[in-house]
Amino acid sequence: MSGEESRFEPMRTIARRLRAGELTPGALVDRVLARILQTDDELKAYTTVCAEEARAEAEAAERALAAGEEKGVLQGIPVSVKDLIETKGIRTTYGSRIFADNVPDADATVVTRLRDAGAVIVGKTNTHEFALGGITPPTRNPFDLDRIPGGSSGGSAAAIAAGSAVVSLGSDTGGSIRIPASYCGVVGLKPTYGLVSRVGVFPESWSLDHVGPITRYVEDAAYLLGVIAGPDPRDHTTAGTVAPDYVAELEKGAAGLRVGVPRNHFFDDVDEEVATAVRSAVQVLAVGGVEVEELDFPKPDELLAAHTAIDLGEIASNHRRLYAVHAEKYQPDTKMLIEAGFFLHAFTYVDSLRSRPQLLREVVGAMGSVDALAVPTQPIVAPRIGETAVMIGGQEHDLYFAMVRLLAVFNFTGQPALSVCCGFDSRKLPIGLQLVGRPFADATVLRLGQAYESATDWLERLPG
Repeated sequence: MSGEESRFEPMRTIARRLRAGELTPGALVDRVLARILQTDDELKAYTTVCAEEARAEAEAAERALAAGEEKGVLQGIPVSVKDLIETKGIRTTYGSRIFADNVPDADATVVTRLRDAGAVIVGKTNTHEFALGGITPPTRNPFDLDRIPGGSSGGSAAAIAAGSAVVSLGSDTGGSIRIPASYCGVVGLKPTYGLVSRVGVFPESWSLDHVGPITRYVEDAAYLLGVIAGPDPRDHTTAGTVAPDYVAELEKGAAGLRVGVPRNHFFDDVDEEVATAVRSAVQVLAVGGVEVEELDFPKPDELLAAHTAIDLGEIASNHRRLYAVHAEKYQPDTKMLIEAGFFLHAFTYVDSLRSRPQLLREVVGAMGSVDALAVPTQPIVAPRIGETAVMIGGQEHDLYFAMVRLLAVFNFTGQPALSVCCGFDSRKLPIGLQLVGRPFADATVLRLGQAYESATDWLERLPG
C-alpha cells in the first residue's frame, strides 16, 4: 500500500503493522508531518505543529514496542488536538491572539489519557476563537478550499479529511464536533455529557461542553472514546461509572436496533439533497435489519431557547474578567456573543436550568420505543467562506442558527450524538447523518454508525 493510501488506514490496521514491524512510529509520524507540510499552507488546519516533540515521542513508542510494552491500539499513533485543549509544553492559544504565547504547564485530562495510551501528539488544530463560532477561520474545507470546514473544531475535521492526522480531539457545545464532521465528510462523536472530563479545556459553557473524537472511521472513534472516557475526580460532572469496551460493543452489530425518524423539526428547512441523502441512509440501516419508525420530537423550540440562554449566560460569566481587560483583542463575532450574555436576565438563565430535567424526560420519553434517532447533522452542505446567510428551499436563513438548530438540543439534553458521512450533493460536498442515543448509550450510536459505514462506500471519496 502506498503512503498516499496508507494515511487513510484504520487505527487497527496501523497498529497491526506497527507490531509486525512493517511500519515504525517514527516513519508514521514523518508521513503525517510530510502530509501537513504538503497541505497546510492552503488548508490551515493547524495552529502549532510539534515536529520535534512528535518525533521524540515516536522514538519512545518504538522503544516501548520493541520491549514488548503493550499500551493498546493508540500506541505510536499520531493524534492532533484542538487548540482549546491544554497541552503541557505546547502552545495552546484557544484560538485567540490574547493567548498567542500561552504554553500550559500541565496537560488536560484527555491529553494525559492519550499520552498514557502511547499516542503521539503531532500538533494543535485550529478552533474558532474560544470555540465561540461555527466557521474556524482561517481553516478551509478540504473538499472545496472556497468553503468553510465548520466549527468550532474545524481544524481537527479538516486534518482528518485531508489525512494530516490519524485521529483527533474536538469539543462540542452547540455542534462544534458535528458541524465540521458533516461539512468535511468525517466521523464526529459528541459523547454523553459527563462521560469525558473537561479539565484543562477552556470552557465555553460548563453545563453544555463536551469533548470527543473526530476520526475517519467509526471504529477509531470507539477506540478513542474508550481511552478518554471515565471518571475524573477533578471534574465533578463526570459520571462514576466505568466506560464499557466500545470497540467490543461494535461486534454486536445493529440488526434488531430500533431507530426513530422525527416527523417534525429535523427535516424542516433542510436542503432537499440533504434530506434525500439522510432518508436514504435510514433505508440502508433498515435493509441491514434496523427497525425504523416515525415519531414526534417534543418541544424543539423550547429546547433551543433554553440552550441559548444557558450558553450565553455561561459564556458571559466565563469571559467577564478577561473581557474587561482585553475587549479590544476579541474578534467581532466573539464579542457579540459575550456582550449578548451580559444582557441576559438571571431569572432567564435559572429558569432554563430548571427546565432541563423535565425537557430531558420528555425527549427520552418520546424515544421510549426506539434506541436512537436518525436525523440530518446539518440542513446544508458547507457554505462558502464569508457567507452569513444561506438559501434553503428558496428562503434565506441565518447561517449560525441554521448550523446549530439540529444539534444544540442534544447538548442541552446531554445525549450522545454521532455524525457520519451519508453521501454527497451534486457539487460533490459531504452530507452528514446524525445518530442520537439515550444518555450513556454511546455504544448504541457507534454500533449504528459502524453498521452504516460498513454498508456504504462513501469513505472511498477523498478530497482533492
